[in-house]
Amino acid sequence: MTPPANPPGLSALGDVPCLSGTALLTNPLLNKGTAFTERERDALGLRGLLPPRVFTLEEQVERSLNAVRRKPDPLEKYIYLVNLQNRNETLFYRLVMDHIEEFVPIIYTPTVGQACLEYGAIFRRPRGLFISLRERGRIAEILRHWSTPNVRLIVVTDGERILGLGDLGATGMGIPVGKLSLYTACAGVHPGYCLPVTIDVGTDNPALHTGTAYIGLREKRLRGPEYDAFIEEFIAAVKTVFPRALLQWEDFGNTNAFRLLRRYQSQLPSFNDDIQGTAATALAGLLAALRLTRGKLQDQRVLFLGAGEAGTGIADLFVAAARSEGLSESEARRRCWFVDSKGLVMKNRGDRLAEHKEPYAHDHPFIPTLTEAVKALKPTALIGVSGTPATFTREVIEMMASFNERPVIFALSNPTSKAECTAEAAYTWSEGRAIFASGSPFPPVEFKGRRHVPGQGNNIYIFPGVGLGALACEAREVTDAMFLAAARTLASMVEEQDLAIGRVYPALTRIRDVSARIAAAVARMAHDEGLATLPRPADIEADIRSRMFDPVYREYV
Repeated sequence: MTPPANPPGLSALGDVPCLSGTALLTNPLLNKGTAFTERERDALGLRGLLPPRVFTLEEQVERSLNAVRRKPDPLEKYIYLVNLQNRNETLFYRLVMDHIEEFVPIIYTPTVGQACLEYGAIFRRPRGLFISLRERGRIAEILRHWSTPNVRLIVVTDGERILGLGDLGATGMGIPVGKLSLYTACAGVHPGYCLPVTIDVGTDNPALHTGTAYIGLREKRLRGPEYDAFIEEFIAAVKTVFPRALLQWEDFGNTNAFRLLRRYQSQLPSFNDDIQGTAATALAGLLAALRLTRGKLQDQRVLFLGAGEAGTGIADLFVAAARSEGLSESEARRRCWFVDSKGLVMKNRGDRLAEHKEPYAHDHPFIPTLTEAVKALKPTALIGVSGTPATFTREVIEMMASFNERPVIFALSNPTSKAECTAEAAYTWSEGRAIFASGSPFPPVEFKGRRHVPGQGNNIYIFPGVGLGALACEAREVTDAMFLAAARTLASMVEEQDLAIGRVYPALTRIRDVSARIAAAVARMAHDEGLATLPRPADIEADIRSRMFDPVYREYV
């Protein structure tokens, strides 16, 4: 989505940058590197600061592609790409978009997990805003330090639950940076709109307290009323400094994620991707899988391993979808069962359940293990959101295949090292009958002469389009109905050729089209719900597509 005004650093005329010389070359939004033309080099004081040959963007992409492919491992490739993004955003996004399947696993899952673990050691240049407890009472001032007043999209984390890796404190900044990169590459949100934020309230990870490379506060994580007051100040500052901004909550711990979403959802346009984005992605995969099983949504019995924000978020959206197809709320909830670290979530289990688990605590005898729960409940779909690897054992998968002709098995935990099972295990142990999806990518699997291509149930299919749609109509609120519309749109874009190879998501190469379609569905829902603050265009989707950012160089003179 392109800014309505000139990108930061351009003159009021919109042609010649206000910057020149080395200042221009160090502005990643405006820098073209060796692609500056002869006229631009003379007009903008660049003569002599660049080697004499002028390259095209296509030639720069080829050079960068060769360079990154020479790197020995994914983390080194990540470092190269981040450095490129910090130098020349147009080139970075052109490279990523032209090779989306190759580079999404580098700039986001699974490599971003390793990057966060080593963030302090590989730290080169700050990107985004770090707001720590030392800035209490000054958050609005800190937000004004950002290079542009035109911020429309903020991704914020406090680092407590980074992917399946746990509390990484300030080193969780890799997540907001990566998510906003996907907003631009996958949905065309202009990078000048985007602001990554890490709220540093300490960490309960003792290794970070003693780590020599840790970049954050070496103190225990703030909790309770003081934490709430700090978040309240942050939200008030965002509303004051960036009043048109959409806020995405990212990787907050379970104790805060649900209540922060509920508290602020109607105060400013915001959503939690771990709860709502994951829910829409998983529901879309399940809807697509039903085209293979020939089943109906209201007849499914879903068993979740993991009862945190991702799992209960999926269940909540499943319930909304099932209700729209005729089930009562109580009937729909009875279709969803959970196993957490203590066993089957049930009434009168003996421990105090977290509030988000209570709607799914059914009357049933206690079951201590996943294997026993599968045997007793006979689910049609098994969804892993536990962050615990290898928990979908051979016995579990064989049992799923024994009472389902096409068992649905989604191992959604990220990164790859946390997946509940591999694609190869799911296909092999089910005799090639599983409908499998995972959070991180797995390669195709050959089994008994048939090639299975696993779908990646990654939120990349949902959150960029939802954010784009909300921005396009300047929605006052992002609702669950919008996520349900996004899920149905995504499921509808799974083609027969995808299903033929077992994939329940579209090819990643179609992600810009997917995001545009989802954005249009979200914007339509916002208009229908009376939440859009801009006039309704005659053709919503065409309007959105016309405003999506395309990384090409513009001529300055």
